[in-house]
Amino acid sequence: MTRRRHIGKSSRRLGPFSSSLIRNRLAAAGLGLVVVLSLISLLAPFLAPYDPLQQNYLRLRQAVSKDHWLGCDQLGRDILSRLLHGGRITMTIGLVSVSIGLLVGTILGLTGGYYGGMIDGVLVYLTDLLLTFPGILLALAVIAALGPGIPSVIAACGFSSIPQFIRLTRGVVLAEKEKDYITAARAIGENGLSIMLRYLLPNCLASVVVFFSLHLAVVILIAAGLSFLGFGAQPPSPEWGAMLSEGRHYLMTAPHIAIFPGLAIMIAVLAFNLLGDGLRDALDPRMKI
Repeated sequence: MTRRRHIGKSSRRLGPFSSSLIRNRLAAAGLGLVVVLSLISLLAPFLAPYDPLQQNYLRLRQAVSKDHWLGCDQLGRDILSRLLHGGRITMTIGLVSVSIGLLVGTILGLTGGYYGGMIDGVLVYLTDLLLTFPGILLALAVIAALGPGIPSVIAACGFSSIPQFIRLTRGVVLAEKEKDYITAARAIGENGLSIMLRYLLPNCLASVVVFFSLHLAVVILIAAGLSFLGFGAQPPSPEWGAMLSEGRHYLMTAPHIAIFPGLAIMIAVLAFNLLGDGLRDALDPRMKI
């Protein structure tokens, strides 16, 4: 009886956000996939059955077997082990680069949207200029200046994410800063920094969190595309896009080399898209009407 009461109290603490997210089956599935991918990435050294860089020329392009659940690649390396370790690289690139875009873009969007004037004008001009370029093209331009490699991919994806967070945050700030509660905060003597942090930023968080999740899927695709083209993770790093690029040469003789990295990218992108849609439904009051 006591245990039932405890469970009842715990469930009441979830609140409308958690309840809405859990009731959405697709969002719950996306959240579950994201959790699984995160755990696999963190525990990859313990879960991988083999060294992801170990070559075995007796098992070149070996198909799926009881010893190698996903088969071996063109150099005899275990594909499952490489996928597990590759998840760490892919998730790191996505989280770090989008976090850079969120931090810089939110600060600039708050500042420009609240103060307006010349600061906002210059910011809008630069943002519109950068948004005229597709994300992967802007990332390629950054990599051309920095050179290939994982740090360059993180910098490129982070830089291409900044203008989108600026536009999103600025739009929310422009809609909120003329409302009565902001006027009241100014009237009692609160400065601009205090108003931005205490009142405007919390109103931006819902939109920013949703976009963060959705944009992670986009960045994972961009990072995989850059590695596929040879500008991202360099061999022998087990990055999913690089693995897909290596496997494309063996589609007719050993299709599993390309199929499994492609499935990993698809599942990761699907997971973050489902989670982002669920967060939007849970956080946006208009979706509940």
